[in-house]
Amino acid sequence: MYVAVKGGERAIRNAHRLLADKRRGPRNLPDITLEQIATQLALSVDRIMSEGSLYDRDLAALAMKQARGDLIEAIFLVRAYRTTAPRFGFSKPLDTAKMTVERRISATFKDLPGGQLLGPTFDYTHRLLDPTLEGADCEEGERAEVTDEDQPMPRVTDLLAHEDLIEGDGEAEEGAPVGDLTREPLSFPAERDLRLQALARGDEGFLLGLGYSTQRGYSRTHPFVGEIRIGTVDVEMEIPELGFSVSIGEVQVTECQMITQFNGSAKAPPQFTRGYGLVFGQAERKAMAMSLVDRALRARDFGEDVVAPAQDEEFVLSHADNVQSTGFVEHLKLPHYVDFQAELDLVRRMRGEYEARMAADASGSDQNREAAE
Repeated sequence: MYVAVKGGERAIRNAHRLLADKRRGPRNLPDITLEQIATQLALSVDRIMSEGSLYDRDLAALAMKQARGDLIEAIFLVRAYRTTAPRFGFSKPLDTAKMTVERRISATFKDLPGGQLLGPTFDYTHRLLDPTLEGADCEEGERAEVTDEDQPMPRVTDLLAHEDLIEGDGEAEEGAPVGDLTREPLSFPAERDLRLQALARGDEGFLLGLGYSTQRGYSRTHPFVGEIRIGTVDVEMEIPELGFSVSIGEVQVTECQMITQFNGSAKAPPQFTRGYGLVFGQAERKAMAMSLVDRALRARDFGEDVVAPAQDEEFVLSHADNVQSTGFVEHLKLPHYVDFQAELDLVRRMRGEYEARMAADASGSDQNREAAE
């Protein structure tokens, strides 16, 4: 129960002005630009786009600046904006096989058609602070040259599928309806299309923790990174007036496919199974965690016992969204005066009853001792 509070408008306006002042920072320093945020803090911008469910670097940079670097608050701002944007149509499924690859690695095969591309990664850097980055106008070496060898890069899973050693790709039937988490509330049990949507915009830290739990024995999986790809893909849309699809732009995505052994069953031979992750931008940690959790959530599909948190669909999907989680936790800051007074009166009454009972027990003990004497 909430009670309307009057007289706080001035305090709220002052709080807004103080927030704007703190956001700006010292006036002797130049104001950070959206272009700087979008290009130099790109990985944070990518996370905002992914978990905000909107691919727009400029808006994600604006949200990050407005939120003073609080990524979850920025994600909330992007989600709120997204709900006001009109929807003109639906794009075709992304064809990541035609990706212009910037980074591509596999932990399962050393030699791959098209090779392995390390790309921009922290994997091989020393985790030591670099003091040369302190300078405002520092030069960080020569500009890297990007090569375009235009070599075909078949998926690792396609190589396994050629020998029938991995389950099918799970392509939907033509015309089959696809769920839309942004328009319909999530219900259980959820089909895999909705689960993947929820995981794609789920909190990276939460999914990382769940993915880590599967590695520590809280799930019957021992996965291998089949492939991680980072690059740009065309977004195509069917134009009824033209009768064919056209490219309306391109997006950068990270795709991960985990490969996990399956011992087989009465209906399926021994084979490898898949866990899948696809997110906006360069976010391979998120894509890997997503693919680990996706495979864990498929336990019932393979007749496996559901014994771990990462395999519990309702637990995972009900707590993965950081906007919902933040709202529920931070609502505790709102006035709860009436509720607390009720709890306070109850505790006082219970404590009075407890003290009266203890006094009665003590008095009875004294009487019994006197009678014995």
